[in-house]
Amino acid sequence: MKAAVLSPVAWRTPPRHYGPWEQVSSNIAEGLIKLGIEVTLFATGDSITAGKLESVCDKGYEEDRSRDAKVLECLHISNLMEKANQFDIIHNNFDFLPLTYSRLIKTPMITTIHGFSSQQIIPVYKKYNDTSNYVSISNSDRSPELKYLATVYNGLNTIDFEFNEQPQDYLLYFGRIHPDKGTAEAIEIARKSKRKLLIAGIVQDESYFKEKIKPLLNDNIAYIGSAGPEKRNALLGNAIGLLHPINFAEPFGLSVAESMLCGTPVIAFNRGSMSELIKDNQTGFLVNTVHEAVEVVDELKNINRRTCRDWAQSQFSWEKMADDYLKLYQQILG
Repeated sequence: MKAAVLSPVAWRTPPRHYGPWEQVSSNIAEGLIKLGIEVTLFATGDSITAGKLESVCDKGYEEDRSRDAKVLECLHISNLMEKANQFDIIHNNFDFLPLTYSRLIKTPMITTIHGFSSQQIIPVYKKYNDTSNYVSISNSDRSPELKYLATVYNGLNTIDFEFNEQPQDYLLYFGRIHPDKGTAEAIEIARKSKRKLLIAGIVQDESYFKEKIKPLLNDNIAYIGSAGPEKRNALLGNAIGLLHPINFAEPFGLSVAESMLCGTPVIAFNRGSMSELIKDNQTGFLVNTVHEAVEVVDELKNINRRTCRDWAQSQFSWEKMADDYLKLYQQILG
């Protein structure tokens, strides 16, 4: 079987520090290759894969701001579509735009919907409801207007995450600095529970950082910048708990799975996919308010860290994800 995996071109695949869609695209491609599938990854020229790489640009538009994002996206998607007949199946991880080619090519396409940037994009998905194959990344992130083939949870290369049974005494916030992700709420939880907090992630909202985060930084609340794979293990594994007080219905949440793979339980606001990722009172705590989060911080020590690792390994490995997708490919191809 020959498969084309279409990744976005904002960041490298896999990303150096941030780029969740690129990370999952990479994990899908490499997982399929391990299953013996001939994979061509369509991504930026500096991307890394054990398969064949196709690209129209050296770097992503977030890393080379001289490039126009829309122009690059059009060149990138059309490059694959003009070569569609070389593949048995196309796996689209690049949102709705590739769907507009789907009735112009003969190669079947499967689209993983990594979330909806707004409800305004739903009409594009609806237009191709009867001729496309949609996969959700959690049961919570489904539109009632769309037809789905399955839910496949995002998978990670579990050997990249080291289990740590003896953490240090700090809480961790690990994600982009943005109101949606609840950075300010994480600070409030740490302050009220009198715990040290490390904050790691790219600043996605500059004014939010300057007004809500920076004034509160001190010896106990520290912002340490973005953290790539080389820092991630130590940060996650050494934390007593990950704080994930999101203010939106998050479709998945890679950092939650990554944290549990290191053995670190998660305190999350119970929105979006969190109840699918976290086993309440077993791998972390699902709460609804800052006050409720503060109340369970002291309970983190009672969570079995090996249980966290085992749960995440059983549900969110790239082996499981690749196997689930291969079964869907075979179903589509008959």
